[in-house]
Amino acid sequence: MVTKNREDGYRPLAGGITMQNLVHGDETSMARFRLARGSRLPLHSHPHEQTGIMLSGSVRFTIDGEEFPVGPGDSWCIPGDVEHAVDVLEDSVIVEVFSPVREEYLD
Repeated sequence: MVTKNREDGYRPLAGGITMQNLVHGDETSMARFRLARGSRLPLHSHPHEQTGIMLSGSVRFTIDGEEFPVGPGDSWCIPGDVEHAVDVLEDSVIVEVFSPVREEYLD
């Protein structure tokens, strides 16, 4: 499966945060997120392993109680069922891969 780059198809997730489903297979899904400065994803967890890369901007992850500043080119992996939150310090764009597939993110 190949998905062409596009500017449409974003949907709101939380105040100031939108996501675009990019592509998925049987075991993984990939999404692009736009995060507005000052927005926040509150502490949460899910069964999906979550790996990502920061394309632009700056955020601060809180993962299992520890804070991690993240900037362009930085990447991460959050195991499933681990509590995490995100504070958006600058307008940011990230791409993340989830396993298993995040069914609720599919178009």
